[in-house]
Amino acid sequence: MSAIKLEDLTKVYATGVTAVDKLSLDVADGEFVVLVGPSGCGKTTALRMVAGLEPITSGTVSLASRVVNAISPRQRDVAMVFQNYALYPHLSVAENIGFALANKGVPRPERDRRVREAASVLGLSDLLGRKPRQLSGGQRQRVAMGRAIVREPAVFLMDEPLSSLDAKLRVQMRTEVLRVHKAIGAATMYVTHDQVEAMTMGDRIAVLNGGQLQQYGRPRDLYDRPANLFVAQFIGSPEMNVYEAAVDASGGLVLGSQRLPLGPLEAGLLPYAGRPVIVGVRPEDLALGPAGPQLPGPVAAATAGTLTADIRVVESLGSELHAIFSIDAAVAGTRELAAAGGETDAVQLGLAYNGVARLDGRATVRPGERVAFRVDTGRLHFFDPATGASIAREPAVASTDNSVAVH
Repeated sequence: MSAIKLEDLTKVYATGVTAVDKLSLDVADGEFVVLVGPSGCGKTTALRMVAGLEPITSGTVSLASRVVNAISPRQRDVAMVFQNYALYPHLSVAENIGFALANKGVPRPERDRRVREAASVLGLSDLLGRKPRQLSGGQRQRVAMGRAIVREPAVFLMDEPLSSLDAKLRVQMRTEVLRVHKAIGAATMYVTHDQVEAMTMGDRIAVLNGGQLQQYGRPRDLYDRPANLFVAQFIGSPEMNVYEAAVDASGGLVLGSQRLPLGPLEAGLLPYAGRPVIVGVRPEDLALGPAGPQLPGPVAAATAGTLTADIRVVESLGSELHAIFSIDAAVAGTRELAAAGGETDAVQLGLAYNGVARLDGRATVRPGERVAFRVDTGRLHFFDPATGASIAREPAVASTDNSVAVH
């Protein structure tokens, strides 16, 4: 049964701006669903409509199969955790956690029991007597979560609760939030603009852009099978390299002056033979060629399964190395992502470089070198240049068991 169900949920402001446009998705009991997208994509507005804090223009919000459009926030049995802790500075941790229960007139023994249980789950048992000023940022965020947990709601809503924390604490708190979620077991909707948070935390992820749902699915599915160019570039760090290319009639992919052999064209690519196409390659799907890093002189065409590139910048992260490079193919889709507010990588916008390879930290490449990258053409992604929709990678001839190979 769906704990949360949104059907054609729409929000249009008096100014005529459509913040959320016919959003439909469901969250199962105990599921952790993340809404992710660039700033202004409508994810927080959607969350506020579920909570009852924002009037709905059209569509429905159902909680446990009950339509709650006309139900007040107090009666929806939801608890919301905001980016701002909003703790009462003059109250202790225990008093902050139990504040809503006190307002409801819950008897003191019951209130104390629920506060202690929430504090135990959150690791706050030794801090119940402290004031917020005596706590770290992570501890304050846990108190804010405790204030929600103690209400024992059927649904948790979290609006960028970790965005004000430093990088190290955010990583720690991601684990903490998931631990608490598993302990409580309530359906959770979590809003973030950080796709790393989305990928590491969500059972399923809803990618929004311009108020519209772009794709909804499990993290690995979004990564391996993005529905369109926007999702492909938004999910993944470093983001996918995307180029304007063409499929030639003999089964090759032409990128600038280079050509990658594709072999017999798959069913989805057949209509694009002799036509432009957008091709995407993940940074981790590029590997240094066997001939070594240095190649002599200008190269007009790549050898089979390789792309020739000029290394511009090398960033060492210890366990991995990012080799920022240039090839003579035109970058595709970047302007559209930037216009939508996406955090486009500088390497995709720069004039001197237009790609990045994610290599082993022990790789030996240097700025100024020309290298050959091995490319597994079976892991390439293709998109329609007019619509940005993903081109399905299906075998030209179906197998006898009717299975479909998707890359």
